[in-house]
Amino acid sequence: MMMLALIGIGCGDPGQLTRAAIDAINAADLVLIPRKGAAKSDLADLRRTICADVLTSDRTRIAEFDLPLRDADEADYRKGVDDWHDAVAAAWSRTIADHQGGEGRVALLIWGDPSLYDSSLRIARRLDPLPKIEVVPGITSIQALCAAHALPLNDIGEPFLVTTGRRLREGGWPQGVDTVVVMLDGGTAFQSLDPEGLQIWWGAYLGMPDQILMSGALTEVGPRIVAARQEARVRHGWIMDSYILKRRL
Repeated sequence: MMMLALIGIGCGDPGQLTRAAIDAINAADLVLIPRKGAAKSDLADLRRTICADVLTSDRTRIAEFDLPLRDADEADYRKGVDDWHDAVAAAWSRTIADHQGGEGRVALLIWGDPSLYDSSLRIARRLDPLPKIEVVPGITSIQALCAAHALPLNDIGEPFLVTTGRRLREGGWPQGVDTVVVMLDGGTAFQSLDPEGLQIWWGAYLGMPDQILMSGALTEVGPRIVAARQEARVRHGWIMDSYILKRRL
């Protein structure tokens, strides 16, 4: 039976790798590295660097594959994601069959943590035959963002909510919380909110050499974040960012 290890590798700093992650990479017979196009070659390069740094096993092989793109024009968001997951699972299956067959240990290096706003676990369960799945947790972008700003995420005795840019834009400020963590924001959804009384802690390319951090009152910092985000996206061809909003009553 095949074992598939989903290994959290943190947010860009190879120093965020845990000992468990290093052990799991070295235990693999095959490590899969997805390519997300020329604009996001940094992400594949980081995975290659991690493998070069930590692999001590001569038997571990590396196989790269092109990751299918999600149809952004699909009107039904959930259907578009579902179809994309099917396509990614098929790409995994083809690459594994070409290089490993149906047995042994296969590893995927997952940005952040496999359990938080990542589709790897859902995709892995679409493989046929279904492998035995092992998860090695990693540093999340939320942890990296809080650490970079030296910020405690929750206020004393208070809850917080983790959501997406799309949900924030469509639903507004969530009820019952004064702290909101926003991930997977394809734009700047905070612009849809009334900025009065809101503080923001924003970070892009967390853990990477090009990390950018900004924080302060949303009325003042928001426009600067919009401009910095646009400039960084043009320069790199892609951007990965997240932010925390707190409402001061």
